Amino acid sequence: METSNKVTITVETTVHKPVAEVWKYWTEPQHITKWSFASDDWHAPKAENDLRVGGRFLTRMEAKDGSFGFDFGGVYDEVKVNEFISYTLDDGRKVTITFNSQDKDTKIIETFEAETTNPVEMQEAGWQAFLDNFKKYSETSKEE
Repeated sequence: METSNKVTITVETTVHKPVAEVWKYWTEPQHITKWSFASDDWHAPKAENDLRVGGRFLTRMEAKDGSFGFDFGGVYDEVKVNEFISYTLDDGRKVTITFNSQDKDTKIIETFEAETTNPVEMQEAGWQAFLDNFKKYSETSKEE
């Protein structure tokens, strides 16, 4: 029996685009590779996404200088198009993402279980940076 209490962290943003567009930018691999990193010295050279219950996703994230990289992946637990995604990361942590349509805007609320290696504040800042990068990309993208 597990006795440790899991710490959950929530990050959020509002994207000034309709939810159907936001969903596409969030879930399609050709878009994921353009925003799924926390800073400009990183990139995501590869993304795969089988967006269905039981489907796997994987995003390869690497420092542009080649000094470090890792795979971020897991399995989808629940998918409601344009509304909600939940998944379990490969390390067993749970993540939920809610997409709330607000007229022509979309509020994204992402909650995840913290890992135990890095400080909670550092994890929150990192995940918020990803979300901020997503907002910037999706609001400036002209692709349909």
